Amino acid sequence: MSVVAVALQVLPHGDGLPLPAYATAGSAGVDLAAALDAPVVLTPGGRAAVPTGIALALPEGFEAQVRPRSGLALRHGLTVLNSPGTIDADYRGEVQVILANLGSEPVTIARGERIAQLVVAPVSRVAFEHVAALPPSGRSSGGFGSTGR
Repeated sequence: MSVVAVALQVLPHGDGLPLPAYATAGSAGVDLAAALDAPVVLTPGGRAAVPTGIALALPEGFEAQVRPRSGLALRHGLTVLNSPGTIDADYRGEVQVILANLGSEPVTIARGERIAQLVVAPVSRVAFEHVAALPPSGRSSGGFGSTGR
């Protein structure tokens, strides 16, 4: 497993919060914490951009994916609305997490609470090739559940 060096800046409102870290040796993502001055209540159907108090400089050829935490999803119905959110290598602003409450009860997010995971991954570039027809496949144009029949 290779290690990718990522520059991380802690913003003033992120002081005192834990840095993103892997929870276990086998974790694919690091936990992101809420850098809130005051708790935020997400009502059912509500959403909010929650600051993390950090900014990143990813190396060229990498992205960071912001993903939901399974425990929050199961217990409270919280998810990352644009999941996975993509942080591009040339973005230098604060990492924020768009949380949505898909549950039936209000959920309070407090300062320092782990709200999402961040996974750094390599990016592939594609070169689209305009063709008159696509090569055949066993699936053809079947989609949306067509392989489960």
